[in-house]
Amino acid sequence: MSTPATPIQPQDTEQSLTAGQIYLRLLGYVRDHAGLFAISIFGLAIFAASQPMFAWVMEYLIDEAIPNNRPEDRWIVPVAMMAIFGLRGFGQFIGNYFSARVSLAIVHTLRIQLFNQLTAMPGVYFDNNNSGHLISRITYNVTQVTAAATEAFKVIVREGLTVVFLLGYLIYSDWKLTLIFLGVGPLIGLIVWQVGLRLRKLSAKVQHSMGDVTHVASEMINGYRVMRSFGGEHYEQTRFKQASEKNTRQNLKIALTSAANTPVIQLMVAVAMGFVVYLALTFMGTSNPGAFVAYITAAALIPKPVRQLSEVNSTIQKGIAAASSIFIQLDEITETDTGDYQTKRVQGALAIKHLNFSYDGKKQVLKNISLDIPAGKTVALVGRSGSGKTTLASLIPRFYQHEDGEILLDGIEINRYTLSSLRAQIALVSQQVTLFNDTVYNNIAYGTLADASEEDVLAAARAAHALDFIEKMPDGMQTLIGENGVRLSGGQRQRLAIARALLKNAPLLILDEATSALDTESERSIQDALEAVMKNRTTLVIAHRLSTIENADHIVVMDHGEIVEQGDHASLLAQQGYYAKLHAMQFEEE
Repeated sequence: MSTPATPIQPQDTEQSLTAGQIYLRLLGYVRDHAGLFAISIFGLAIFAASQPMFAWVMEYLIDEAIPNNRPEDRWIVPVAMMAIFGLRGFGQFIGNYFSARVSLAIVHTLRIQLFNQLTAMPGVYFDNNNSGHLISRITYNVTQVTAAATEAFKVIVREGLTVVFLLGYLIYSDWKLTLIFLGVGPLIGLIVWQVGLRLRKLSAKVQHSMGDVTHVASEMINGYRVMRSFGGEHYEQTRFKQASEKNTRQNLKIALTSAANTPVIQLMVAVAMGFVVYLALTFMGTSNPGAFVAYITAAALIPKPVRQLSEVNSTIQKGIAAASSIFIQLDEITETDTGDYQTKRVQGALAIKHLNFSYDGKKQVLKNISLDIPAGKTVALVGRSGSGKTTLASLIPRFYQHEDGEILLDGIEINRYTLSSLRAQIALVSQQVTLFNDTVYNNIAYGTLADASEEDVLAAARAAHALDFIEKMPDGMQTLIGENGVRLSGGQRQRLAIARALLKNAPLLILDEATSALDTESERSIQDALEAVMKNRTTLVIAHRLSTIENADHIVVMDHGEIVEQGDHASLLAQQGYYAKLHAMQFEEE
């Protein structure tokens, strides 16, 4: 068996911002919840301030309570210790709870922004980026980002303040010894910086490999019928295993780097602390045992927050790498809407003049297309697959932006219409039917059609010959149809799509192989319904079966992006050209 194909790589441009700029932008989301975050920091500060109090209690216990054995010291020391623990617990609760609220709010905000951004992206963006990586950003990358923005920041504040308070106590106790202890600081900073660079690179690879995992799984789930029909189980299992192993390898590299980082830093702190203890025993120990014990206690409390500060660097670098990919998407240019012309309803006259189009700026998909479609007329586009029929139809609602040539609707260039006004004039039924995991009713009355009356929805379903099978469903119009209508047959799904288009009642109708999923009997019955609906509407029909478009007002034959013939059915047959050959081939097949 051949080696599974490598998942499509995302086409995003590289992020030019530095790590610091990315993190500052990320913290901008925290700024929107400054009040809650301030409360969290206040709680963490209480927690940090409680740490040096243990050293003070130890000094008081050795120098005052034990030598003097006063009755009041028997309850002062225990109460002081309980008060410290109570204060510490209160601060920790306040800090953790409110930072969690901020974190969840940021997750929600970023996911909404990413999803809303996707709804406004041009068609070419989805062509160039696979769905697995786009979904992975919303699900996986966002959690990495918020961990860096809130959880990591919480650790920095809590452990950073703890180190500051403890060092303050050490400097107050003996500043000369403390300066020696601090001598190891620059070395720790250098290690953290170098490790951070590596962790950021590794995190970007982890996120990309996670996108591959999501992409492969999504493709298998959506295409499980094809997989089973062609015995592709082993192929898909191998493909997913390779993607998962790659993700595991990248995560292990991060684990190795993080695991080695912490012991090295701890060893350096221990060496510095051992040297300080030696000096303290030499210069402090005999004359003032309480101060000595307090100093060592405070110094012994420092390695733990230092270790946690070094570990949080991994979280920050993961978050920066994730934020980089998220900000790349958020900075993408959305679908441009430069139009300023709006109208409630057009007549439907469509004119195409000298239109050329290319997806990549190199290979011409459409070449010098000129076509005049009067309002209310039906024009059929026919030709072999890849001749440019669907591309031409996709340019009319501006799913792709044309630059060379003109497309006029009622004499006005479609680029002058606002996108919402233009698309309100067009109803589209394509070969690839898209349905949602919702009720039959909501799939017909979708989007701007949600305000339609129940009578209109029923009338549209009846006109699409869908009411017969809908009424036989357990809950009728309120029956859930599953993801992409998985509980319906191909013909039933097609009828719901036609019903949705009929409900829109738009003056311009585009039917892209709209009856391709229907059997011959169903196609004939729906064809009758469509012909009734097509009256007084400008209709563009893309058809493979020529028998379905014999009554069209005008037939356009396309090949390799060009119009090679046009006329009505009879005149094209009389020409004995391209159309006649297609018709003869289909007639023989039937």
